[in-house]
Amino acid sequence: MKNVYSNIYSFNKKTLKKSVNSLKLGNIVSLPTETVYGLGGNAYSKTAIKKIYEIKKRPKSNPLIIHYYSFKEANNDVLLNKNFFKLYKKFCPGPITFILKKKKSSKIVSSASATLNTIAIRFPKHRVVRTILKSLNFPIAMPSANLSSGLSPVNPLDVYDEFKKKIKIIIDGGQSKIGIESTVVDLSGKPKILRPGIISPNQINKTVKIILPKRNLKIKSPGMLRRHYSPGLPIVLNQKPSNDKHAYIIFGKISDNRVNYFNLSKNADLKEAAANLYKVMRKIKKKGYKKIFVSRIPNIGPGIAINDRLRRASK
Repeated sequence: MKNVYSNIYSFNKKTLKKSVNSLKLGNIVSLPTETVYGLGGNAYSKTAIKKIYEIKKRPKSNPLIIHYYSFKEANNDVLLNKNFFKLYKKFCPGPITFILKKKKSSKIVSSASATLNTIAIRFPKHRVVRTILKSLNFPIAMPSANLSSGLSPVNPLDVYDEFKKKIKIIIDGGQSKIGIESTVVDLSGKPKILRPGIISPNQINKTVKIILPKRNLKIKSPGMLRRHYSPGLPIVLNQKPSNDKHAYIIFGKISDNRVNYFNLSKNADLKEAAANLYKVMRKIKKKGYKKIFVSRIPNIGPGIAINDRLRRASK
């Protein structure tokens, strides 16, 4: 991507040093991950955590995910258990977040975990953020780089659209391959999924037996608010629009190719659909549509996560 924005930087040795120094000073840097782009700050710094909540206009009851290079660093802050190691070995680094009990000796700022006795932790796979994490002596608190309850960004221009020059450093790591947020698994008690993601419940169940969570759970991780992932437009699920004034998100091989139709995956590939979901919704908003209708999405594999995002966006 040709950089015509003064705060979007290609990743190299110079911008690595610039990012690391900025994070050490308690500043916020937007970083790419394989899921979505995030707003990163020092998880041990009250100043950095306060900035993240203020910039995002995020409710203080909504905890942040803390990103580490490996379990060795995470061991300083959380109590690792056998279920964690089973899933870590299978899926990490990757798009999965773990809820674990916080150690009394942890340096994680209490507000980053919404004053809970648990912490949400993740080990991202993207080369850029892993290189930065390896260069630091603290973990990075990093929610998605958007205003609270809005669409997560999947490329650096999305971040710029959200914040303009408020974020001084946005690192360009290309398009996020997965395009939706990580699967969240609560391991602080009986294992349960708090937020579905590209790693499906069936995949997790093969390694660690999970239980179905009850409704109205206490917020222990991002993605549990009733209204979330919204493009700022009304969304109607499992219905076709009656006219071409409204956008229609479709899935699979459909011969009708009207101008207001936006296909998540012509090949009926749910992974591709997940990667395109936020990109398509941003495109629809930029084209000036006032309402979005969505066709049925199969509720299997990545489709479970897609439907979760759409349900919350439609609230």
